Amino acid sequence: MIELITMTEEPDAASTPPRVGVEFLLLRQGRVVNAFEETVQRLLQSVRLGLVGPGERLPAERELAGMLGVSRDTLRDAIGALTEAGYLVSRRGRYGGTFVVDQLPKDNPAIDGAGGVAPRRTIPRDEIEDILRLRNILEVGAARQAAISELSGQDRERLWQALLDTNAATADSYRRQDSRLHLLVAELAGTRSLVPLIADLRMRVNDLLDGIPLLAPNIVHSDKQHEAIVMAILQGSPDEAARAMEEHIAGSASLLRGFLA
Repeated sequence: MIELITMTEEPDAASTPPRVGVEFLLLRQGRVVNAFEETVQRLLQSVRLGLVGPGERLPAERELAGMLGVSRDTLRDAIGALTEAGYLVSRRGRYGGTFVVDQLPKDNPAIDGAGGVAPRRTIPRDEIEDILRLRNILEVGAARQAAISELSGQDRERLWQALLDTNAATADSYRRQDSRLHLLVAELAGTRSLVPLIADLRMRVNDLLDGIPLLAPNIVHSDKQHEAIVMAILQGSPDEAARAMEEHIAGSASLLRGFLA
């Protein structure tokens, strides 16, 4: 079992390790048989979903290997693969370590079965529909359960801050903050195994979103829907939280069908 610690203040990226909470729920122990591939996958997910943001430092090698449940050699191989792919960079010196690059690659490649970087593919319509239906099942249920859960004061503060961060996000960082908010809702549902499921789903959803323009009116609409979701969860209203999440997902689905299908 990996203990997760949440820091309430933003760290100085130059001198302090990054905060851990929902941000590192993806850095969990995987199956030993696929250690390298799963390590690459989890690191890439954490970077591409913005859970470790551009310019932020990964935990120290020994700590990170322990979080992932892999050897340091396996971790070095995975970091090397993502460094070669342009996602990570190693820096020396007193405040050195492994950092996410300041500007992520724009082609958003996938990871193939051997742990290598593969180009993005065209997603067929039936797969798009599968992703959208799965999102409705998982995320609506997560919102409902989060509203039922007994949230601590810290959890409530984290959820509200995630909403503020999403509302204040620029176009370049909007989807990263959006992903953080949705993953936090999943975490607050209180079912540990739900978070990696929704993380995998968000990767698929973001692959779809990367294929359509980021429309300013849609961002305004999404911000209002996010607020409705968060308020319903904080007020302990499961039906309203589920309804607000379903409405939010339906709006995104309409855009994706319109642009991609």
